Amino acid sequence: MTQTTILYVPIGRLTFDMEIAETYYRESLDWLTKVYGDGVIAPKQILTSPEYLKDFLESVKDQEIDTILYQSVTFADGEFMVQILDYFREPVIVWSVREPSVGGRLRLNSLTGGNSTSNVLRNHNHPFAFVLGNPDEEALQTRLVKEINVMKVIKALSKMKIGVVGDYPPGFFFSDASEPELKKTLGVSLQKFDLQQAFNECVHLPEEEWTPEIDRAQQQVIGLNRKDETVKKFAQFSTYIKKQIEHEEISALAMRCWPDFFNELGAAPCSTLSQFTEDGLVTSCESDIHGSISMFILRELSGGKAPYLGDLVHVNEDSNSVVFWHCGAGAYSLANPATGATAGVHPNRKIGFAMDFGLKAGEVTIFRVSHTPEGYRLLVLRGEALDVEQPFSGTSVEVALQTDVTDTLYEMMHAGYEPHFALVYGDVADELVELGRMLRIETKLYAAPRTREKRASYLLTGVGSGN
Repeated sequence: MTQTTILYVPIGRLTFDMEIAETYYRESLDWLTKVYGDGVIAPKQILTSPEYLKDFLESVKDQEIDTILYQSVTFADGEFMVQILDYFREPVIVWSVREPSVGGRLRLNSLTGGNSTSNVLRNHNHPFAFVLGNPDEEALQTRLVKEINVMKVIKALSKMKIGVVGDYPPGFFFSDASEPELKKTLGVSLQKFDLQQAFNECVHLPEEEWTPEIDRAQQQVIGLNRKDETVKKFAQFSTYIKKQIEHEEISALAMRCWPDFFNELGAAPCSTLSQFTEDGLVTSCESDIHGSISMFILRELSGGKAPYLGDLVHVNEDSNSVVFWHCGAGAYSLANPATGATAGVHPNRKIGFAMDFGLKAGEVTIFRVSHTPEGYRLLVLRGEALDVEQPFSGTSVEVALQTDVTDTLYEMMHAGYEPHFALVYGDVADELVELGRMLRIETKLYAAPRTREKRASYLLTGVGSGN
């Protein structure tokens, strides 16, 4: 994970109470620096005129940033924000602080300043979020961190290049994507690779180049036979693709797996997908481009945790749960600790090497970047991965949903979502809904109603509920 970089722009006017404004500014900068360290780019004082703002922007205009944090420390009109947009196009968080006292003079009028700035951003069609609170408030801090994480994902998507290794299998139309629409909506670009060329050339790599891949796998995979021919081919292919990834600066992979790996290379693709995802390069099977993006977003929002991608294959009404499964791909760290990440063979083709384990228990978020003829949409579900016996050979996880499983299943099927679903451990549903709002993409959330306390800590607008 790269460092988060924030352009902190505190704005105020001298006609307001600058003494209390300075206190808020110092407390805000102290908290930001404590959390984000050298990633905070800030002026030495509150910027009280468009001229001072311009001088500051000139000094930082060549900096690479993830988000603009515009703090309306006091009221200020829209010309400040317009000037910022002349220099930077990153998404904006508008931050208003609370009035220090009620009664008598309006000392800051920060909320009106935030209102004015939000209006400017909406009329400039620029992505933004708004937060209200003082820098020492836990709820404000929680919300700011979540908003900053979302902004960082938007920036990462704008620089994302997916390596598409081979075309999608016959009939797997959902794995494809329109690159112009993908670029326009999410900022993502594609780089095509020839799978057959990779097969032909990888087997000629010197042994000393590919043996480190086997050494790496042995660190976490139980029962790995390094003398197995399919393990050797896994290492050769993985090494070859890694070279292409580094040369083309690839962020994620969408890889065709069947029937080519079995018929042409004589090995299962699942091991390559598993190790790449474990090591930070999310890789989807069946050349699922949007599946790869879904995994990438989950990885970024969860702080670098390895995601999973699986089919929805089974419903258990008794436990209000569903099972997500795939042939044998799964990052090693996802394995139930009772078994560990176990080596096996592809359950249908009986060729190694693939992973064979049930996933661990814990809170999870399920997610899909989906596409229809009308455009993009996002699907988000909260759930709990259960500590149960492995349901099917390959890799799989049983997840108890927060909404009625039967109603949810029928709604999802009638909505025509794609059959691949990404999953990550932890709750990043709020961030995903906010990402959809920021990108102006329709978002469907299946989750239990929030408690009053949780609602107060992180209110979101435009959220659809599955209830």
